[in-house]
Amino acid sequence: MPDDKPSQDRSASPGEGTSEAVPEEEASTADAAEPRRTGAGGSVPPGHVPPPPDSPGDTAVDTRESTGEDRVESPSAEGERPLPITRAEARRTVDPDAAPDPAHDIEQRKIEAGVEDRFPFGRPGLPLGKAHPFVFGFTAALGVITAWMLVRAVTSVRSVIVMIVVAMFLAVGLNPAVERLKRVGLSRGWAVGVVFLGVLLFFAGFVASLIPPLTEQITDLAKSVPHYIEQLQTNRRIAEWDRRYRLLEQAQAKISDAKFQESLAKHALDVGKQALSGTFQLLTVLILTLYFLSSLPQIKTFFYQLAPRSRRARVALLGDEILERIGGYVAGQSTIAFIAGVTSYIFLRILDVPYALALALIVAVTDLIPLVGATIGAVVVCTVAFLTGTTEGIIAVIFYVAYQQIENYLLYPRVMKRTVDVAPAVTIVAALIGGTLLGVVGALLAIPTAAAIALLIREVVLPRQETL
Repeated sequence: MPDDKPSQDRSASPGEGTSEAVPEEEASTADAAEPRRTGAGGSVPPGHVPPPPDSPGDTAVDTRESTGEDRVESPSAEGERPLPITRAEARRTVDPDAAPDPAHDIEQRKIEAGVEDRFPFGRPGLPLGKAHPFVFGFTAALGVITAWMLVRAVTSVRSVIVMIVVAMFLAVGLNPAVERLKRVGLSRGWAVGVVFLGVLLFFAGFVASLIPPLTEQITDLAKSVPHYIEQLQTNRRIAEWDRRYRLLEQAQAKISDAKFQESLAKHALDVGKQALSGTFQLLTVLILTLYFLSSLPQIKTFFYQLAPRSRRARVALLGDEILERIGGYVAGQSTIAFIAGVTSYIFLRILDVPYALALALIVAVTDLIPLVGATIGAVVVCTVAFLTGTTEGIIAVIFYVAYQQIENYLLYPRVMKRTVDVAPAVTIVAALIGGTLLGVVGALLAIPTAAAIALLIREVVLPRQETL
């Protein structure tokens, strides 16, 4: 007994008269019994003592950890976003046998949800995984809907997209002329203005050459209508058919019909709308061409910068080569059309066919269309020649058949080989596919597109195949 009192005196701290020292074993037990922070962001409810290390509670924790459902603790650093609570954490925090049902008890809802100042409605749970059926199905459905809406949007603005593509094509085709003028000493702005002025003068000359013959022909037709009717009335066969079938009476009744007049007026209105729409589209294409031509270096630089830095130089070199081939194609096609127009004008002047200049311009413009353009122009010229005289028509047919053979087998392959470097078979197939997809515009764009694809295959695909 004498030894116990000194030990008690030594264990008492000075200034704590009634307090006693706590042994280390009891202190560790007390620390373990203190409420500790849970994964839900709150403390253990009063009256709940966590199980000791050997209790089944820790066994449940180990089982949870072995199944991959890790405990999520709140970060200690202020300002960091707390991690979501797991289901196992909620089960470990609240004893389902002792705690009330959160469906009926509001306070229990707040405890189990981990309500605090930053999360007044509790901490969020773990997000759904990407492999969850709902997430996969929703993402797939959203992708299909987006693709369908994009297709509808592209279809509705198809005409605008075609105008933009044609304007960009013309700008790239006219860029070599601008670069030549820059080498002469002009600035790019003045060079663009000179080239664009030349394009406007060409279109103005083409329209001016067509208006006088069209006006004259319409005037002559209006003057000749009474004479044609008189000839029909004096013709014996027509008179006999009229006596049998009352052709003139039926024709007059048809013309006097209100529905026929309404239909005729509707067709005339549609023709006027088409003419106005074509004029508007032509002006739009010309304006877009001017803008694209003036800002073509900036447009090229922008698209080159979209490539990765490690491949940007090669992409720029390939892009410049593609643009040069497109410009070469436009220059070569323009050269062939110019030769066709000049040759036609000289031939028609020698043959003394009226409206030689207008017909030569028609041949030159239609010759810009691959494969069928020269044939269309030749048919128009031969028709006018036959109206002039049978001999003139036969001579015109022979001339254009011979000229098309020279153009198709002598001029066209040599010019395209130098400017575009595309095989003749590829040229024909590309023009057929482009014409089927987009008509005349597709036929015009098909050959330079084929040239670009051939360049990419030769410079990118084939070398890569050699390394495999």
